[in-house]
Amino acid sequence: MFVGIDIGSVTSKALIIDMQGEVLGFSVIPTGHDRDDCGREVFDRCLRQAKKAKADVQYIVSTGYGRKTLTFSNDTVAEIICHAEGTKALFPEVRTIIDIGGQDSKVIELDDNGIVSRFEMNDKCAAGTGRFLEVLSERILNVKIEECGALSLKSTKPCTLSSVCTVFAESEVISYLSENRSREDIACGMNRAIAKRVISMGHAAQITYEPAVCFSGGVAKNIGVVRAIQEELGREVIVPEQPQITACLGAAIFARENGQ
Repeated sequence: MFVGIDIGSVTSKALIIDMQGEVLGFSVIPTGHDRDDCGREVFDRCLRQAKKAKADVQYIVSTGYGRKTLTFSNDTVAEIICHAEGTKALFPEVRTIIDIGGQDSKVIELDDNGIVSRFEMNDKCAAGTGRFLEVLSERILNVKIEECGALSLKSTKPCTLSSVCTVFAESEVISYLSENRSREDIACGMNRAIAKRVISMGHAAQITYEPAVCFSGGVAKNIGVVRAIQEELGREVIVPEQPQITACLGAAIFARENGQ
């Protein structure tokens, strides 16, 4: 067995594959202050799900923000490379990857051989990340973040959030609430704002969003953001059944290559 572990800023993921590349187990937990402990916990949960023992595991590769904190992995690989490897394993035709997580967002372009040709990443500001939605929806709208997507689809007159800064956007949302604008319209405006932010970030790096485009990361569970990105690009995007799986799948594939 071969394992990929992705220690992200908000969630930690582990995935097990066999020699043929079949996924045997996948687990996600919140990331705590001790990254090594989180890695061990999510690894143990994944083993239990796959009904395997640690002795069955031949090689472990870690990725993500906390990849270097794991004391039990055999190797580390940068998350951009793992996202590319895992995504093209699921969708060989993919040429552009949009990944929006809890604390960062990435746009990755692949060449005809599936190799990363350029990428852009936002990891210094909450704008364009899941944190942007979490702050505005749960703290200001009193809407659970997992309900924000479906709510936004009921909008009839979406609000416009002109600021890309989470702090200033918070003030805009409060102003809209004082104008008695509906939560549906505000939620739709929030989802559109994050889509515009991320797409613009890619354009600034001269990424052309060649199809097929895959949208991954925890925010890809938000159907409102999915729709907003599709509208912004003017085309359909692919969303994995498990949007948070791609980086740790890529890490597991590298583990299989190294283990062999």
